[in-house]
Formats: sequence, C-alpha cells, structure tokens
Amino acid sequence: MIRAAALAALIAWALPGARPLAAQEELPGPDAGPPRVARAEGALLRALDKVTGQTRDLELKEGDSARVGRITVQLGQCRYPADDPASNAYAWVTVIDDAGSAPAFQGWMIAAAPALSALDHPRYDVWVIRCSISGG
Repeated sequence: MIRAAALAALIAWALPGARPLAAQEELPGPDAGPPRVARAEGALLRALDKVTGQTRDLELKEGDSARVGRITVQLGQCRYPADDPASNAYAWVTVIDDAGSAPAFQGWMIAAAPALSALDHPRYDVWVIRCSISGG
C-alpha cells in the first residue's frame, strides 16, 4: 500500500500538469525568438596531460593554434550569449593528434557542460573555459 502511494506521488510529480506552478519551468513564448549570440575574438581553453597531471591554459585568437605535447589545438570561433557574456561559452575546436590522419576532435565545446562534447583521447583532455571579449 505504501509502495503504491509512493509510486502514485512520483508519477504525479513527474507529470508537468501535476506540479505546482512554482515548480514548473517558465518557457519562452512563440514570439520570443532564438537567443541572441555574440561572437568573441578568441577563447581561453585548458589542456590537461593525463600522464603528467600538468595543465596548460591556451589563450587563442580566432584561427590560432597551439601545441600541447603531441596534439595541436585550433580555435575556429567562440560564441557567447549576448545578453549575459559571463554565463557560458561555446567554442568550435579542432584537435589534431600527430599520430592520426583525421582530427581527434572537431566540434563545439560548451563551457557549462564540458562532458557533453568532449575530446576522447587517451593522454590529453581539452576544454573551453570562457570566450575572450575585448574590453572585458
């Protein structure tokens, strides 16, 4: 009996219409449009050598690259929410390993969710910290 009541309470909580208004997320209306995104001049990335445990910060401008051990990290671009520049950073990053012919990673890295789109390399890890904004 107690299990049935607990299950019913869990199901009622999980249904969006069953939660109190304070617990529901406010979603933008259809006229809100997509969030405004601004483009930065560069980004701050961090690289970790998993063998030695050493980290290195890479301050890259758009189009620049830096070597870390046997990989090369290239920054395509960095974008951030125009309304709140400090909230998040999205960087297009390419990581090239000397041992491979294809890039070890190529895509968007998200500062707030580094595991969402991560470099899968046995020795190195790279993630975005923030965008570099002129005057900021």
